[in-house]
Amino acid sequence: SDKPDYLIGSLNGRRHIYYTDCVKIFACGENVCPDFNEYDYAVAFDHLEFGDRYLRVPLYAFYGSYRQLAERGGKTDEQLLKRRFCSFVASNPQRDPIVFEFVRRLSEYKQVDCGGRLMNNVGGGVKDKLAFCANYKFNVAFENSSSSGYTTEKLMEPLAVESVPIYWGNPLVERDFCPDCMVRVAGAVDIDRAVKEIIRLDRDDAAYLKRVRSPCLAGTDLDAYERRLDGFLVRICERVLADGVAAARRRNFYG
Repeated sequence: SDKPDYLIGSLNGRRHIYYTDCVKIFACGENVCPDFNEYDYAVAFDHLEFGDRYLRVPLYAFYGSYRQLAERGGKTDEQLLKRRFCSFVASNPQRDPIVFEFVRRLSEYKQVDCGGRLMNNVGGGVKDKLAFCANYKFNVAFENSSSSGYTTEKLMEPLAVESVPIYWGNPLVERDFCPDCMVRVAGAVDIDRAVKEIIRLDRDDAAYLKRVRSPCLAGTDLDAYERRLDGFLVRICERVLADGVAAARRRNFYG
């Protein structure tokens, strides 16, 4: 539309600047803080409060595998224990270099099987990440970058297939996921401690089973994010319908 009532924009491109007489909504699944000088409303990862203009919705909540978190627990002890050691699946080289150092250090104990294009050592990229990760006791689940609130599917996917995530990224991850379901890596200075903890769990079947079967979600309502997003968008639309586009806009045009 040349004259939209609503414009939804993200990271790729700047065409939105040519549309002024509309309500602009920023929606993003990357580690980028919204610019409220350019958008009236935003949906992103940060833990922000900004009146009626912002909603935090992590993108993983809309992945199909998110529903599998409620179905965990179907594997026997033997199925959980008789798996290969650790997987890592990533293809984007534009990431914090901590993951390369961590995989190298952990591989000094046992090989970490890398199924993505990054550090691949299994003969090529895997077609089904979840199926691949399900064959391993652990999964290196490092975010591309670290920022408060930025938790992606990288943590959720191994949990969905009952593989223990080794997690680095969001320092506030416990607001979304229970800390006992994963092995946390606080940073480069924490690598040695984390590797020792993984080795302990790998060698202690009882400790591993307790970890892999720990509850994972901080809340139990899998529909909460979808309801919040519906409500957020409906309220914006209701303002437009009741009072027009100008009444629903929030960005400042002067000053």
